[in-house]
Amino acid sequence: MKLVNARTLRAYLRDTWLLVREFRHSLLLFIVLLLVGTVILRFTYDADRPLGWGDALDTTVKLMFFETTHEYPRAWPAQVVFFLWPLLGLVLVVNGVVQFWTALFNRRERREAWEVAVASTYRNHIVVCGLGKVGYRVVLQLLRMQHEVVGVEKNPEARFIPAIRKEKVPVIVGNARQRDVLEKAGVRFASAMVAATEDDLTNLDIGLEARLLNPGIQVVLRLFDQDLAERIRQGFGFQAAFSTSALAAPALAAAAARAAVEYSFYLNDVLLNISRMTVNPGTALVGRRVGQVEQELDLSIVLLSDPAGVDFHPSADRVLKAGDQIVVFASLEALACLNRMNRMDDGR
Repeated sequence: MKLVNARTLRAYLRDTWLLVREFRHSLLLFIVLLLVGTVILRFTYDADRPLGWGDALDTTVKLMFFETTHEYPRAWPAQVVFFLWPLLGLVLVVNGVVQFWTALFNRRERREAWEVAVASTYRNHIVVCGLGKVGYRVVLQLLRMQHEVVGVEKNPEARFIPAIRKEKVPVIVGNARQRDVLEKAGVRFASAMVAATEDDLTNLDIGLEARLLNPGIQVVLRLFDQDLAERIRQGFGFQAAFSTSALAAPALAAAAARAAVEYSFYLNDVLLNISRMTVNPGTALVGRRVGQVEQELDLSIVLLSDPAGVDFHPSADRVLKAGDQIVVFASLEALACLNRMNRMDDGR
């Protein structure tokens, strides 16, 4: 809560400072007219009664908004203020000052500027560029991992922007290929950047621009061309460049082989899989030890769940029982052997 409050305060201060800079000429002129008018009325007003400093200031402010509670003065300097200040206030000042105060207290109407201000308070965060289906899921996963995230999306009407904003993630609307957009997202201070648009060259361009702004940033690209992904990994030194087709192919292969696979990926051209299954009663798995199954089938049992709880590192001598749920890490061949051992018709 303290971090959130401190960040909100910094965002308000930065946003206010940007507003002051934007309206600085109107604000400066407004202040100058107030001071000059107050001094003139303090020393020259001679109608109903002399004015003190507070009364002179109050009268000057009211004159600039076409209002006064005092009679028209006899002295010409005070007459100049009474005649000219309302016109100056109307033509040169009031419009800008009113716009400034409206913007200051109605930040919802300035959502983009406000979210840029919030993003400027982030440090060691992760920038996700491209908030389509993939980018949205990346953001959610990073939030579950307790990382701070800033999103960048070119299309202000993108489907997932409202959902991402509900997660308190600032979204910068703009083309992430442009340096100023990445600057607004705080890439200079980010620990990593994910380019997840649907275009390979766009993602590469974003990654290169991010590296120019922050040479130490970790760049992760979403790429469709597997060969291009490997060349980029080797040529540009990006820590990771995942090919969408390479990630999808293992899952399709596993499904075609009718393997109960939760997730698949390649490691040095070897297809590895994560699978979950329940030990059936009366099968060859019942009574076997974890280490025995791992050695026989060349796989790893990484989780075992029973009514007593979940064991993320089951010991090698733990005995499998009917009803146990296990999660294994294995090749498709090893999974096929494991499935055969777990059949209730023949346990071999």
